[in-house]
Amino acid sequence: MKQGTLVNRIVMLSLLAAILIYLGVYIWRAFTNPYTTVLSYAYTVDDRMEATGFLVREEQVIPGPVGIVDPLLAEGEKVAKGGTVAVVYQNEAAAQRRQEIRALELELEQLQYAQQAGGTTAGSAQSNQEILEDIAALRISITAGDLTRLEDETMTLKGLIYKREAAFRDQATGAGAFTAAITAVQDQLSALRAQATQDTRRISADQPGIFSGQVDGYESLLQPAGLAGLTPSALDRLAVQVPDGDPSAAGKLITDSTWQFICVLTEEEADRLTEGHTVQVRFSRDWAGEVPMRVERIGAPEVGRVAVLLSSNRFLSDTTLLRRQTVDIIFYSQSGIRVPKAAIRVEEQTVTDPDTGEEAVTQVIGVYALVSGRAEFKAVTILDERDDFCIVEPVNIEAKKALRAGDEIILAAADLFDGKVIG
Repeated sequence: MKQGTLVNRIVMLSLLAAILIYLGVYIWRAFTNPYTTVLSYAYTVDDRMEATGFLVREEQVIPGPVGIVDPLLAEGEKVAKGGTVAVVYQNEAAAQRRQEIRALELELEQLQYAQQAGGTTAGSAQSNQEILEDIAALRISITAGDLTRLEDETMTLKGLIYKREAAFRDQATGAGAFTAAITAVQDQLSALRAQATQDTRRISADQPGIFSGQVDGYESLLQPAGLAGLTPSALDRLAVQVPDGDPSAAGKLITDSTWQFICVLTEEEADRLTEGHTVQVRFSRDWAGEVPMRVERIGAPEVGRVAVLLSSNRFLSDTTLLRRQTVDIIFYSQSGIRVPKAAIRVEEQTVTDPDTGEEAVTQVIGVYALVSGRAEFKAVTILDERDDFCIVEPVNIEAKKALRAGDEIILAAADLFDGKVIG
């Protein structure tokens, strides 16, 4: 056998032996180390129950005439009486003309701005700053995946670049050119607007309200005035219906700021509610939010089930698209630091009265945390206790030894004391 081969074999065997020894020691310490630790972390416990039901609002469908309907309001936007809700175009040509009018209006605004700014340094500096701000806003929207305003933001950026370019034109020759260009655009706008009066009409709100573009067909099936008579079986029938919304509608107006949520609970669940009291209702499916709602009515039992009606006048604009939802009704919520129940200890401590100087032995609830290789006792108050964990808070949050989320908690072990070295 060659000497080089023998040396290689010895080195490989030595490495293998070292690895096996390391693994053996690691496994032995894992099984014999009495100081098992876990991380504490911030946690919230809820006393809650789940409910599925319908959101009900005072809704008025806005009929749309034959043609192409272009809503002008955003979802959940307020509209005053007489305010324009949508524009109806008689045909595709009318809709295309509207795009031309919007482009010309933007061009006119750009020309007027450039004419006022001229070629001055101040105008150029302002344009540069506006362009940088708009680029940053556009980038933020794209990064966040929010494309709802992409068209408007892009058009604005394009206009700012146009203004900046115009501001650098020669001031002497540019003034007359701006005047001529503005006049030409105004003439085009006048001609297009005159044509639009023949095949374009506006739809106005006959009363103030909140606009919604979704018409789902439940507007006629669920009315606030008829909720008092709904039974659990009636709600079951509504749940399996698939109503057809009016595809020609221009949207709908929500005309009352108070909205309701009607659901079915068991008698035992309904017994936890009291008419006239307020509960927190947490939405987490199609919209995330927690809404305080008043218990308006608890219906008569029907085969062990009860129809419950809740109401609120908050977050209406955020919930206009919601109809059938599953929510959590929250009775109690407690936040703190979660630690295993096995880590809770009661230690005796000697306390000296600052006035009399007398010493007394008192019992303190706390946990041991591993800090820099030593066991450190941290006093806590138990806020909530569950089967295998507790929610606690430090007795004095400002103290140096106060328990913090992320501390390494030592589970049950013998002979622990404050300051003990954990090897």
